[in-house]
Amino acid sequence: MSKPTCIAHRGGPLMFNQPLPENSLAAISRALDAGVAAVEIDIYQIDGELFVTHDRRLGRVVSGQGIITELPLAYLRQQTLGNGEPLPTLNDVLALVKDRALLNIEIKGANCVPVLHQQLTTFVQEHQLTFEHYIVSSFDHQQLFQSLKSMPQVRRAVLIEGIPLDYAQCCEPLHAYAFNTHLSFITAELFADAHKRGLKNWVYTVNNEDDWRWLESMGVDGMFTDKPGAFV
Repeated sequence: MSKPTCIAHRGGPLMFNQPLPENSLAAISRALDAGVAAVEIDIYQIDGELFVTHDRRLGRVVSGQGIITELPLAYLRQQTLGNGEPLPTLNDVLALVKDRALLNIEIKGANCVPVLHQQLTTFVQEHQLTFEHYIVSSFDHQQLFQSLKSMPQVRRAVLIEGIPLDYAQCCEPLHAYAFNTHLSFITAELFADAHKRGLKNWVYTVNNEDDWRWLESMGVDGMFTDKPGAFV
């Protein structure tokens, strides 16, 4: 049995028990230097720019106040993370990661796909890379379907939180690569159904060694963790 892929969740902010802001360039850079196989980030689209952050509301990780999608672009460009970094953009992260690791881009806000398509395509062409370096994931299955139509060459991962009545069937019309499920909702039947459909089973967010070992024994293909490198 092969070891599961260790995915630096939001850049791996708790790596080495030395906290850095989540989704920060500093955290991502540290994870890359440690040789992680994959990095996960979150994006919102505002006025044609893709910002890398998890929360819809500023104030927890990013300075400022208000709902990110309701704020002017100029205001967002003035905001910083706890380590003094500006609020990163997707292009910042693409330039940092390049082909050093798989980049899982989770769509959080609305209307991300057209800009994501444009930015990924431009970056891949300018740096002579391939789309194999990227996976697009989301709880918004409508945007995943848009992604399938506009950039089918980029693999898709379907996010859920719970156990659907029809298990992983929602992945079929999206031609998904992976089925990303929540640690709190895990059953052997759910995993078996995903594997029967040819999907990878990826689980979020695994920060304790006993959970990691349990999921590893179940044959999970990948795990998102804030502490990449701690359990492998």
